[in-house]
Amino acid sequence: MGRDLAAAFPAARQTFEEADDRLGTALTRLCFEGPEETLRLTEHAQPAILTASVAAYRVLEATAGLRPAAVCGHSLGEWSALVAAGVLTLGDAVVGVRERGRLMQAAVPNGVGAMAAVMGLEADVVAALCREAAAGEVLAPANLNGGGQVVVSGHAGAVARLVALAEARRGRAQTLAVSAPFHCALMEPAAVGLARHLARVAFREPRVPVWTSVEARRVTGAAEIRDLLVRQVTAPVRWEETVRDVVAAVAPTAILEVGPGRVLAGLLRRIVPELRALAAGDVDGIAKAREALA
Repeated sequence: MGRDLAAAFPAARQTFEEADDRLGTALTRLCFEGPEETLRLTEHAQPAILTASVAAYRVLEATAGLRPAAVCGHSLGEWSALVAAGVLTLGDAVVGVRERGRLMQAAVPNGVGAMAAVMGLEADVVAALCREAAAGEVLAPANLNGGGQVVVSGHAGAVARLVALAEARRGRAQTLAVSAPFHCALMEPAAVGLARHLARVAFREPRVPVWTSVEARRVTGAAEIRDLLVRQVTAPVRWEETVRDVVAAVAPTAILEVGPGRVLAGLLRRIVPELRALAAGDVDGIAKAREALA
């Protein structure tokens, strides 16, 4: 992850070196060489994805003069967006998401929680099925992704019941390979710990318009952004609403998914099919994004 960018662009190399120095660990080696089972642990995966995302963003800044009309992020991606907007330094962000990941992992014992993606059912139907399947346990929509996809999160037994109910309604449901049940009430201990950590971190006013997925709106104040990052740990990601609000406000000509992977670009093509959505997380994606920006 990010290795081809670091080999091709000094801005990416410098970003990985900066993250290594601030974390005091060989994050770069873990990203480039693994082992994968270690990288998948959320306390490592979160700073790794953040660093690779910021590296791609800085490459586009340096080589294509990227100046976004607005930035937003899906869960962890909101931290990358805040670095791009100048709200957080990369160093504070990588330390923050490492702590976020550690707290999330510790909040729920392994095997107690689960997440599942539900396709082909409306969001209000999935919410109703969550209430039915909970049976006294925690279960709620976690990612309102749009394009007919809702991810749910909660106790493992409740998630299993939800999967069965969704399939009985002719929806499709798939349990996800995640290390914790993110964006639900089970993450409350992680939110408390993150609030303590962020109280010591400097937040600056954004130099680029920033949207929060917690409330699907633009945010402007540093103190407000800090509070929303804490609330984000237990709140659902209102991704479809966020994207539609950004598009209505800034009328972009294209949307870039900046970072490893292509999942969001696929969702964006379903949410706003009239706009070009590109994934810019590797050398090939950067080249296509630079062509589009030109």
